[in-house]
Amino acid sequence: MPFFEPAYIETYKKGLFAEKIEKAFEILKSCTLCPRRCKVDRLSGEIGICKTGEKAYISSFNSHFGEEAPLVGTNGSGTIFFTHCNLLCIFCQNYEISHLGHGEQMSNEQLAGIMLHLQNAGCHNINFVTPSHVVPQILSAVEMAVDNGLAVPLVYNTGGYDSVETLKLLEGVFDIFMPDFKFWSPEVAKTTCKAEDYPEMARKALVEMHRQVGDLVTDEAGVARRGLLIRHLVLPHGLAGTREIMRFIAKKISLNTYVNIMPQYRPCGRAAEAKELSHYLSQDDYKTALQSAKEEGIERLDSRRKRFMFL
Repeated sequence: MPFFEPAYIETYKKGLFAEKIEKAFEILKSCTLCPRRCKVDRLSGEIGICKTGEKAYISSFNSHFGEEAPLVGTNGSGTIFFTHCNLLCIFCQNYEISHLGHGEQMSNEQLAGIMLHLQNAGCHNINFVTPSHVVPQILSAVEMAVDNGLAVPLVYNTGGYDSVETLKLLEGVFDIFMPDFKFWSPEVAKTTCKAEDYPEMARKALVEMHRQVGDLVTDEAGVARRGLLIRHLVLPHGLAGTREIMRFIAKKISLNTYVNIMPQYRPCGRAAEAKELSHYLSQDDYKTALQSAKEEGIERLDSRRKRFMFL
């Protein structure tokens, strides 16, 4: 495969980071970074749904081997887990981080240092987990890290509740987008995360992400270099709307889209508040979801399967 250079290197050489960073931090004065549009002044210490002000909070960072096969390779994906979230699903499997705020506040300089540490550890990429509410901080830290030798792809690993306007600031910075598409039904989205507009926002976000980076491209070792990966967590009783989501991906994104249909749902956090979500995923529900994807023409499915207990 020809020599690969992350997109942000060229963006850095052209001196385009300063404008992106300025625009992003300007948004924080009346925050509309994500579809919640809280309009709080985060630079003055006000907080909205994401409970984050001017500085990001990080819960952990490490070489992670539980991600999709193209991200993991042989040395792992360099994951940085941000504390708090703009979506706040009641069944979140990282409830302590997203809802309860377990983590430490970090400066942008510290975030840049973490990126370089993960690169030096041999990670194939830097994987920002739940980044939607901290885009300005990430942009600032990436510029610092590039100045000190950062040279691996960046992964935008998001719940899918993203603003197209914010995503456009990331063009030329991220080579890999990995959004969830969680729910097709506005009613289910309203019940689980008080975001009735989630399906509409996710559709728009995925179209924009694909416009920027296209289908997933890997190197000769199968490691991701650029492109879109989509995650979809199967919910009990078909609540996620898997067939409709797969049909959308096939018709509006690409039949060559790399998709991870995930079977690991279990009732976490406040899942018991919704009767249908109060028990584990059944094997039949998962098999139905996989079959739906294939029938809609989605065949580029993540093959790295963990063992899960279906009940």
